[in-house]
Amino acid sequence: MAEEIKKTDAKSAEKKPVSKKPGFFAKIKNFWKETKSEVKKVVWPSPKQVLNNTLIVIAVVVMAAVFIGVVDAAFKFLAGLLTL
Repeated sequence: MAEEIKKTDAKSAEKKPVSKKPGFFAKIKNFWKETKSEVKKVVWPSPKQVLNNTLIVIAVVVMAAVFIGVVDAAFKFLAGLLTL
């Protein structure tokens, strides 16, 4: 039993090979390589879809602006009635 313990101690005492960490520029190169790989997987929308979605966003923004303007005018009117 004592011999087994000594053998395992001897194995753990052996130096393990130290793996080199990639340098700063190697990390940057790897980052861009992976980024390029991921961008190739993207399914890009067609120009028609982009136009359609852009028009929807503009319409919703205009409707929100009109709604906020109407609510603001209503509160302004009500505040004017309270000060009389």
